Amino acid sequence: MQEVILSDYFYGAESEEFIYFKIPRLLITDQKFKHVSTNAKLLYGMLLDRMGRSAKNSWYDEYGCVYIYYTVDEICGDMCCGRDKAMKLLAELDQKKGIGLVERVKQGQGRPTKLYVKRFTTRTTPPEQAPPPPDFFMPHSEVEKNHLKRSKKSTQIILREIKLILTTLIHPSFPPSPTAGPWGWIDTN
Repeated sequence: MQEVILSDYFYGAESEEFIYFKIPRLLITDQKFKHVSTNAKLLYGMLLDRMGRSAKNSWYDEYGCVYIYYTVDEICGDMCCGRDKAMKLLAELDQKKGIGLVERVKQGQGRPTKLYVKRFTTRTTPPEQAPPPPDFFMPHSEVEKNHLKRSKKSTQIILREIKLILTTLIHPSFPPSPTAGPWGWIDTN
């Protein structure tokens, strides 16, 4: 059995020892993000980390969206890269030029750019379903469709004849139609 050793307190920067940047798994595994560089994915994780701090500082816009400040100089220092590289990484993540994970809103007058870090999900589209089985009462061919049209027409004719008979029974003085047969029915042939 292993013995658990309790060590000394955390001092200074040691308290940061067990704080990690989280990078969403889909950013690494999903095909949509395969062309995004590893450094841009790391920067996205760093931006997500800043989101937590911004929420704690109540940095919300008028719509309730959390924004962050992360200047290009800060990115250069944290990523150990030059200004051009930092700008390229932001452009890779940018909504206008890149994949769309970050929206940059310039404020002008020497104020830093607001960064809105976007959430993302991927949806798997379900496979196309087979068409439903044909309805028993629905026509399946042109012959059946024509038959249905004829039977609909016949039904209308029969209903007209029934209406005429009922009208004649209720109103005996009602003159029968000139095309009516001996029983008052209309001859359609």
